[in-house]
Amino acid sequence: MHRLGYIVSDGFQLMALATQAVFEMANHLAGRPCYDLACYSAAGGLVMSSSGIPLSTRALGAATQADTWLVAGVLDPLAHEPDEAVLKLLRRALRHARRVAGLCTGSFVLARAGLLDGRRATTHWAHAAALQARHPRVRVEPDRIHVVDGPIWTSAGMSAALDLALALVDRDLGPEVATGVAHRLVMPQRRLGGQSQHAELLRVAPKSDRIQQALEHARTHLKQPLSVETLAEVARLSPRQFSRVFTAETGSSPARAVEGLRLEAARLMIEQSRHPLDVVARETGFRDRRHLREAYLRKFGVPPQLSRRSARGAGPAGTDGR
Repeated sequence: MHRLGYIVSDGFQLMALATQAVFEMANHLAGRPCYDLACYSAAGGLVMSSSGIPLSTRALGAATQADTWLVAGVLDPLAHEPDEAVLKLLRRALRHARRVAGLCTGSFVLARAGLLDGRRATTHWAHAAALQARHPRVRVEPDRIHVVDGPIWTSAGMSAALDLALALVDRDLGPEVATGVAHRLVMPQRRLGGQSQHAELLRVAPKSDRIQQALEHARTHLKQPLSVETLAEVARLSPRQFSRVFTAETGSSPARAVEGLRLEAARLMIEQSRHPLDVVARETGFRDRRHLREAYLRKFGVPPQLSRRSARGAGPAGTDGR
């Protein structure tokens, strides 16, 4: 039985509690009570969420224990000062618990307790720079869905906490159960930790259906040549008109947007599979591995091989938390 303790404080975000559905469904699919959940706060009693909904909690005490602690985030982490009882428990948990997780801006609480010093971590993209500035000893990775560094787990913002919860289930019960949970919760995909917080289609954000259709065609046909003429035909526009409208709506040229989609797909393959770079290049529409490497370096600032090693979770001591 895995005992999970959620730590909340006034102004916590309810989205953190959505992760409890992941563990509830894991119990259901496993056919046995694999997870036991409880919510805690420094003093116990009712704690008000940022949306005004109260939550009944247990008080933290010297004898309070859990296998995994999960700290909920707040809307403004810079204005939030964690209770000393919470910080003491987290420092003790690093020695006695199996794992400690910061959900969204819960990473700030872990950093305040000193748990992230010298470690890799992430948080909501809008607060990543502030986390790095306030805690310079933390190795902030601002564009990760979640990061595992030894016993410390941190997630990006909002829905990324669900991905971290699924990763916990994967670690505890195996990928088949985790995938089954994602399917039951109608999650479109299981995003692994190395995946970017920003999908390319969201970044480009076209305004019209025609440009959206062209981009969707490109996303699903990356292996094929994707000339302006081809995309213009999908959008039912002339090539000249398509280029003009595309740039006006997205702020990017068609060629640059297609390269972004290809790089996003390539990064997922690199981080989540063992395919050689020749295969990755071919499947995502690059001429060869050299072309892929040049574009990858230009976009992400690191070579594909380093990105692959980082995604496998090697921390400073060469551990991935297993």
